[in-house]
Amino acid sequence: MTQQNIHIVPKVTLLGAGPGDPELLTLKGVKALQTANVVLYDALTNEALLDYAPAQAIKVYVGKRSGEHSHSQDAINQLMIDYALNYGHVVRLKGGDPFVFGRGYEELDFAVSYNVPVSVIPGVSSSIGVPALQQIPVTHRGLSESFWVITGTTTNGQISDDIYQAANSNATVVVLMGLKQLPKIAEAFKAAGKQQLPAAVVQNGSAENEKLIVSTVENIVARVQEEEIQAPALLIFGEVVSLHPSFKSVIAQHAAIS
Repeated sequence: MTQQNIHIVPKVTLLGAGPGDPELLTLKGVKALQTANVVLYDALTNEALLDYAPAQAIKVYVGKRSGEHSHSQDAINQLMIDYALNYGHVVRLKGGDPFVFGRGYEELDFAVSYNVPVSVIPGVSSSIGVPALQQIPVTHRGLSESFWVITGTTTNGQISDDIYQAANSNATVVVLMGLKQLPKIAEAFKAAGKQQLPAAVVQNGSAENEKLIVSTVENIVARVQEEEIQAPALLIFGEVVSLHPSFKSVIAQHAAIS
């Protein structure tokens, strides 16, 4: 250990960056970045947030986009600890919330195994933040008493069994990382007799290039293909989608066709 490292106090902060809009970062998150020695950030975080970190802080891109992992999770865990031990305060900047499909607890557990103190600062999860920005509530009196947040693809590459259960409920169903599986997910809802259930897909939620598709389960796959929707995208299934102003035009179009 060099003389420079003698007084270093290692520390890790798991920080949720929110769904994309940099202004949705919490005030506590800003304060954490301002004291960072190192920032490890993911593909789905807005790089504008790096401006909150000191100019001399080390900023390291560690990837983690669906199908395009520039670093394995094991490599990220080790980088996080190496930087903490050698530089001090590491802010692990993660899209959305660290504990909502963010593998945040794995990173926390790894840091604790090295006796490195960890703080967690929650972020606005896209699962509730993105629908809200579109004025689609995930719960609404008389329409939905609960909501499911489900990953679109499990570790074995299949859709989650929870989707089949959720499709048979009256809950709002929000699916993250599920665009590639949309045809199968739509079939699960059709099998539950939900062909006419309102559905929405939001591409790049909260970003300037955000794109919204509102339709029904029966037509959502075709609409997504027509509009060439790309990942990252969030899927919403439920009667609450009918509250979006554009859903009235969807109903009108269906009535005209029929």
